[in-house]
Amino acid sequence: MSAGLLDSIDLNTQLAGHNRLALLLFRLDARQIFGINVFKVREVIPRPALSWMPGAHPQVAGVAEIRGRMVPVIDLHLAVGGSASVDHARHVIVTEFNRSVQGFLVRAVDRIVHVDVARVEAPPSGPQGHLTATTRVGEELVAIIDVEKVLADVVGHPPGLSEQLRERVQRLAPSHRRALVVDDSRVARSQIEKVLGEIGLGCTALNTGREALLYLQGMADRGQRPEDELLMVISDVEMPDMDGYRLTTEIRRDPRLAPLYVMLHSSLSGVFNHSMSQKVGADRFVAKFSADELAEGVLERLQQATA
Repeated sequence: MSAGLLDSIDLNTQLAGHNRLALLLFRLDARQIFGINVFKVREVIPRPALSWMPGAHPQVAGVAEIRGRMVPVIDLHLAVGGSASVDHARHVIVTEFNRSVQGFLVRAVDRIVHVDVARVEAPPSGPQGHLTATTRVGEELVAIIDVEKVLADVVGHPPGLSEQLRERVQRLAPSHRRALVVDDSRVARSQIEKVLGEIGLGCTALNTGREALLYLQGMADRGQRPEDELLMVISDVEMPDMDGYRLTTEIRRDPRLAPLYVMLHSSLSGVFNHSMSQKVGADRFVAKFSADELAEGVLERLQQATA
């Protein structure tokens, strides 16, 4: 089933930038249906034999040998605040994002659906905070899980800037401009804000591409020149309502916003994302998450702006 389910992965990736989102639907219990961005999925497999890993985080059900490599498998129901699901989980969703490969143990995998990002909404606030968005497929409410937060809870946050980058930062003159950060993941926004803070750059953080576009248009409507106040826009690619590719396209279409420097920042690396970034007119693409690589891009922009 898993091979057939993901046979169309290449077609699904072509939806990026066209306000369409491909979701893999699955269940963690008998009630709620959940979704994960297909971009992050490598394959779906029947639950393999799991080996205990000494000292592992409590949410790690074990490790499995998958295609010749040992992959940690996270109990996703436990990770989002439910009970342990090892006894009844039947599948593992193998994912690759943020430069790592991990599996998520789930009860059952359903199907892939394509949804209009305009119908993807911010989730209701809750104590766990593991949802990045919600949408509807037919009559069913689909909760889209913030797997970046789940992973950060398990492995911890990545290290900050290296000493070499810190030395470069100290030689830079401070900038009066700030960055506009756009990302639907609270974890990702926090990571970016931390790096910008270490560089000494202020920022405004927003959740979606549409919020960012309205913010920028509001500046222009008030007679402000956004490029005079903003050093750059740092935007995630995969977001509800309006993705980063569409946001960049809209920025380039508006003469008042077109001069802005746009860096696209994605948990998904690869040739496709680089080429799409160039196609929509982004100035730079950086894969999540390396503090030094993000800082390199910001420092290059600072040096360019002061030259």
